[in-house]
Amino acid sequence: MSSLRGMVAVGAFAFGVLAAAVSGAQAQATKTLRIQSSFPPTSFIAENQKYFADRVAAMSGGKLKIEMLPVGSVVPAFEVLDAVNAGVIDGGHTAIAYWLGRNRAATLFGPAPGGPFGMDVIDYLGWINDGGGQKFYEEFYKDVLKRDIHPMPLTALPNQPLGWFKEPIKSWADLKGKKCRHAGITAEVFGAAGVAAVNVPGGEIVPSAERGVIECGEFSGIGEDTKIGFATVWKHFYAPSMHEPATVLELIIKGRVWNSLAPEHREIIRSAAMDANIRSSFTINRTNAEAMAAAKAQGVTVHKTPDDILIKTLEAWDVIAKKEAEVNPFFKKVYESQREYASKVVPSRRFNDVPYSIGANYYWPENK
Repeated sequence: MSSLRGMVAVGAFAFGVLAAAVSGAQAQATKTLRIQSSFPPTSFIAENQKYFADRVAAMSGGKLKIEMLPVGSVVPAFEVLDAVNAGVIDGGHTAIAYWLGRNRAATLFGPAPGGPFGMDVIDYLGWINDGGGQKFYEEFYKDVLKRDIHPMPLTALPNQPLGWFKEPIKSWADLKGKKCRHAGITAEVFGAAGVAAVNVPGGEIVPSAERGVIECGEFSGIGEDTKIGFATVWKHFYAPSMHEPATVLELIIKGRVWNSLAPEHREIIRSAAMDANIRSSFTINRTNAEAMAAAKAQGVTVHKTPDDILIKTLEAWDVIAKKEAEVNPFFKKVYESQREYASKVVPSRRFNDVPYSIGANYYWPENK
């Protein structure tokens, strides 16, 4: 009997040791990634990255955590890529347009003016996920920029506005000589109209306007723009535009860090990023609508962008893209892949999709 009690005691002790070991191993298995943003903390973009972090924690049962660091907390907004590559931080939520100076093919993952080829944000994400775009995206960082980076889309935004102005504009010619905040290839596109582009991070746009450094600008949708104070410095808002029919902001993770993650954790990050992309693409429509009403109450006049500007934007981009494809083999390869994908989906959607204005005008006729 005493022998049996001894065996039970030993078994209980062993189980306790095993349980403690498992508990300790589980605690040790918790992984935290430090990811810095390039965007203002008050923005919807920052809110969407928090949503992503929360989804990762929830799906992993707390075993994988994302510590979102505010813009500038470790490095300035435009230095996030180098910081991730060097391992200073594990990742970044940033905009690939910021790396245009390293290789101009970066603009094709932003994505490019005109879609490109008429694509909207859904079409572009389709190209990334269904048309081979992710392979090119990874190749861009690994082989073209020679960076140890694993990228993926994280925040998808629909059509961007033309921008905010001190005074009304009526045509492409009216843009000549204006000092506007533009980033990436957009600066070159509007440079064709004679715009003097100034690239500053989102949080520095309004202070730059207040100092007279710029007299017009664009950042994101009206919801984002009003959050960082555009309506306090400019009173004329124009939409839509063809310079960014879609905007897709990226999550970049140090390649060595990405490869060290458990396979299930990599899948959780992919799924949470896709979730965040879908969420941002529809939530922003509501926040833009609410922001437009608030902007009008602040004395902002909203204008439809003249067709002349929309067409001239596409023409300017076509010239830029043609020249770049002639000298940049990687640009040409990606651009042709996008053309092939768009040649299927864009004409098909034009035929099959009911024009949005049909239902909108029937239920919500515009005031004449």
